[in-house]
Amino acid sequence: MKRQIILLAAIMCLFGSCSDFLDLIPGDKESGGSFYQTEEQLQQAVVAAYVPLRSFADNDFFTGEGRSDNTHYDYTPANRGSAYVYRENIYDFTNGANNTYVSAVYYHCYKGISRANIAIDHLETAAIDEAVRTNLMGQAKFLRAFFYYKLVRYFGGVPLYLHEVKSAEEAFLPRATVDEVYAQIISDAEYAIANLAPPAQFPQSGEATKGSATILLADVYVTRKAYAEAERLLETLPAMGYDLFDNYADAFATENKNGKESLFEIQYQQGLQGGQQSNFIYKFIPRSKNTKIVTGVATNNSSLGGWNMPTQDLIADYEEGDLRKAASIAIAEGTYDASYVFTYTANTEIDDYVPAEGVEGVPYIKKYLHPHTNTNNTDDNWPIYRYAEALLFWAEAINEQSGRSAEALPYLNKVRRRAGLEPVTETDQARLREIILHERRVELAFENKRWHDLVRSGKAVEVMNAYGKQLKQQYDYLVEAAYQVDEHHLLYPLPFDEVEMNDLLEQNPGY
Repeated sequence: MKRQIILLAAIMCLFGSCSDFLDLIPGDKESGGSFYQTEEQLQQAVVAAYVPLRSFADNDFFTGEGRSDNTHYDYTPANRGSAYVYRENIYDFTNGANNTYVSAVYYHCYKGISRANIAIDHLETAAIDEAVRTNLMGQAKFLRAFFYYKLVRYFGGVPLYLHEVKSAEEAFLPRATVDEVYAQIISDAEYAIANLAPPAQFPQSGEATKGSATILLADVYVTRKAYAEAERLLETLPAMGYDLFDNYADAFATENKNGKESLFEIQYQQGLQGGQQSNFIYKFIPRSKNTKIVTGVATNNSSLGGWNMPTQDLIADYEEGDLRKAASIAIAEGTYDASYVFTYTANTEIDDYVPAEGVEGVPYIKKYLHPHTNTNNTDDNWPIYRYAEALLFWAEAINEQSGRSAEALPYLNKVRRRAGLEPVTETDQARLREIILHERRVELAFENKRWHDLVRSGKAVEVMNAYGKQLKQQYDYLVEAAYQVDEHHLLYPLPFDEVEMNDLLEQNPGY
């Protein structure tokens, strides 16, 4: 159908002389044909490829953390509009191919890929300083690798666009295989590692660095079970200056953005610039007509909040004395009205919490709560890779190599030591594997890692079915089809519209 529309438009232009009435390039604006020439222009092209990361982050917590046993949603029977139901469906494993929030992840990734491709193509031929070219090329290829890595884990084999799309024919590609997509990710990440520099100082600029590309490729290798290759990469990171902050909460403090623990994070800046700010905390607390007790700023988030809220299953998984629990989760105390809107009466710590009579204590994600001035306008960046994760990848990569489990313990225990926990001494490979997976759950909680960990560990179906049984005992609003998890749920469906428009695409099984 799309091709027919394009053909019809071409025929109309041919016989109606489109050029007489349609001028797509205003005379006072740069055109694509004249723009990508100078270092400044090419820098802008690469910066443009970073921008979709923000839109991606606005949806990734639904498809990532929300799909796992770490978070759930605050059900509101008063509003059954598609904006609510579609998001709930992702959590409940009842989403279809028409789910706009799943589709948003797909399209935002491809928007980033498209912009990276444009930058890469023009960098190939631009007459600029070679050092500048390779740096910008390294950033663009890192971003392309990152977006494709998200796509292949969420959707499987996807169309592999490697150049700017300039015609309708180029826009319609079949799915590449999973191996082909991973081969391109590895190629791009290797280029980025070879051509990007380590951080020159901390805090960093927010641009991708050699460290960013190194942990991305290490993540890929761990997922692909190429553990020796992952270890080889991870052992280069300490020399680049990365380290843990002394306190867990310091890794998320706005004054430490892009600090020594950050390998890559999505950049936000509070203020009234327009589109630069974040607002995670307003989404991650109960819906209320006045959020001031929690956020410090009075506003109505009753149409925004109630998502990505910590589960009791996760809370129970923290060990006694784990300092990360109170740094990650707090309690909003108050009452719900008949419309399931929450009135806050107190904001309190989770450790040893006992609700007062007549009120409810609702856990929320605290690690993204920091002082700010304007409503829905915060300064928090979104963490993609932290050095703590590098250490846990390192421990995992070593443990998965036969006979080396004892060597993995220092990297695991460095993370645990900061959390106030006793060191692990277990050297049985299978048991240590479970310990590392648990450590990733609590260390990286609410950073969109848990679903990917469950899938790559082969535990997603088992864990999420068991978790779903618990939820159905707790919440009577869950339908029978919810949490009936099987292998087809390990991938999301390609967007319905995309499959309808492109005859070369085949939908994922089960959708």
